[in-house]
Amino acid sequence: MRLPPLIEGRLIRRYQRFLADVELADGRRITVHTPNTGRMRGLTDPGNRLWLRDSANPKRKYRYSWVLVETRQGVLVGIDTQLSNPLVREGIEKGMIAELQGYQHLREEVRYGSENSRIDLLLEDEERGRCYIEVKNVTLVENGIAQFPDAVTERGRKHLRELARRAQAGDRAVVLFCVQRGDAERFRPADHIDREYARNLAEVVQQGVQALAYAARVSIEEIRLNRSLPVEILKPR
Repeated sequence: MRLPPLIEGRLIRRYQRFLADVELADGRRITVHTPNTGRMRGLTDPGNRLWLRDSANPKRKYRYSWVLVETRQGVLVGIDTQLSNPLVREGIEKGMIAELQGYQHLREEVRYGSENSRIDLLLEDEERGRCYIEVKNVTLVENGIAQFPDAVTERGRKHLRELARRAQAGDRAVVLFCVQRGDAERFRPADHIDREYARNLAEVVQQGVQALAYAARVSIEEIRLNRSLPVEILKPR
């Protein structure tokens, strides 16, 4: 996925989940939109380099949105959760995600389930049937291990329940962890942050839900999924 020209700045602070104060190269200080509801652990240190997208929309309250950040170790991380679905769709359409090939049709944001949910991506094929794909954006990596979630997520647990019901009904159900950074070697659920999510993930995998993880190559010009990661499903504690 090619990115539009981005504007560099330095993080002053992130607050109220959706806002951040940023100092631009010319010394101006602005408030920008943060399109990520997670804690963004390890990414919000004051002084971190970051990059913004200009909406060019004067009617928006916050014209600029935060897209990338550089960690203290020099790793570029995509923080915009709105990019994860398009990244996975691109990976499917370009053949990068081998496990999800061979379907005729792809639809997005389709209503389904008994808990008023929308599936991120739905693959359909006359012979192979339907494949429900829930995409989770991952920004947390510690010691080479990508982890999700980075905050307690009841919504994420609801999505697992919905996927399990589809698997039990005979459809294919997949949770795909989209890691928007290139320094991960494997993936596992962050049980030290949300033990219930880790336990639920282990349970739904036993019920037929498939867990996949893909890491991205991230630069100022583009973000592209480029390799699969081994997934470690933890035993419930």
